[in-house]
Amino acid sequence: MDGKELLERQRTYFKSGATKSVEFRIHQLKTLKKLLKEHEDEFNQAVYKDFKKPELEMYATELGILHNEISYVLKKLKKWTKPQKVSGTLVNFPSKNYTVAEPYGSVLIIAPWNYPVQLALLPLVGAIAAGNTVVLKPSEITSHTSKAIKEILGKWFKEEFIAVVEGGVDTNQDLLAQDFDYIFFTGSTRVGQIVMEAAAKNLTPVTLELGGKSPCIVDETADLETAARRIAWGKFVNAGQTCVAPDYLLVQSGIRDQFLEYFKESIRDFYGVNPKLSPDYPRVVNESHFDRLNSYLEEGKIFCGGKTDRNELYIEPTVLVDIKKGGSVMEEEIFGPILPVLTYEELPEAVNIINSKSKPLSLYLFSKNKEAESMIIEKCSFGGGAINDVLAHLGNHHLPFGGVGSSGMGAYHGKQSFDTFSHTKSIMKKPFWLDIPFRYAPYKGKLKWIKRVLK
Repeated sequence: MDGKELLERQRTYFKSGATKSVEFRIHQLKTLKKLLKEHEDEFNQAVYKDFKKPELEMYATELGILHNEISYVLKKLKKWTKPQKVSGTLVNFPSKNYTVAEPYGSVLIIAPWNYPVQLALLPLVGAIAAGNTVVLKPSEITSHTSKAIKEILGKWFKEEFIAVVEGGVDTNQDLLAQDFDYIFFTGSTRVGQIVMEAAAKNLTPVTLELGGKSPCIVDETADLETAARRIAWGKFVNAGQTCVAPDYLLVQSGIRDQFLEYFKESIRDFYGVNPKLSPDYPRVVNESHFDRLNSYLEEGKIFCGGKTDRNELYIEPTVLVDIKKGGSVMEEEIFGPILPVLTYEELPEAVNIINSKSKPLSLYLFSKNKEAESMIIEKCSFGGGAINDVLAHLGNHHLPFGGVGSSGMGAYHGKQSFDTFSHTKSIMKKPFWLDIPFRYAPYKGKLKWIKRVLK
């Protein structure tokens, strides 16, 4: 079935009104939660086949986040779907004013490969909660997971409500050529531009969850041992294939050597002397990404790590120092287990380095200095981030997640997911019993009164 026919089927189903009742949405969310539990082993096996992701990491960063999100949405959905009262104004007195959240209709979700279950199904939670039908396109790069998602969701949901479509570039082009009511895309900035261009032809609203070079700053006031441990975890979880992973470090020059020793110890504590033998360290997703990452190793001095094995798609957790000027490692998003380290003397220098690049998806600061914290938040534009931690802000469904500028537009997670997939309809209701003739022609003598009211 091509994209046009599939969209027409979903449009017909949506127009029947089946997806709009709160009871229907709640039932479908409970169904999604149930299938995640019943097919947990199948999801684990599929993701492991794609890049040897350990089971605990799989649950903590994918399935567990989904369970938590669904539970929260189920708790709040009835409240979110009720009309929301807002204040009236003197101009429209007397009146009742409120907003109503309505589904867009038929939405397209295009998911990436790096967290192939979470990043496919988390936006799906919001789309279901808002009352839409969904065409879901998982990534062909993680083919085992894509197949599992299609087979499992196909058993539990009708295709006219939720359809999973597999395929590569041609499939994406076919889907983007259709007149969907909303498009939600997660992936690279380059492909995000293609998605936005396609959406513009039909004036389709979009959410773009992209990426970029997320900086991490460590100053001399930080607890260096704790900072090293937290940053090493955030960088090397999923073998660095995380859109919000620290992409480069800015370390105050006086503490660089001490910090890097702690950092090296943290890697050894996590993965042993030889991470290749660790059951807790995943692999790079494919040969193309391996070759790209491997080329970065020549763009600086290797402080630790650096071992590779193309046959196993293995790249050791690696720290680069003395970075060569003009190298790609500081221009492109790394998206792998390689961390370049730069130094700075005073914080304004670090701010200038960050602001010389495109606005990042995330930013992290490790410091006990509240003035430094205020300066970074005020002077640097970024999607979101954390003080004295990395990645963990994604686990709070009360915090909207999204980028700014080239790192994306729009946000989701928790209530923001419901809002993203809903159109907010504004309603004003007036009674008949009072009709002030003030606004009607003739206008002679009324201007001064208008100016008093609308001042």
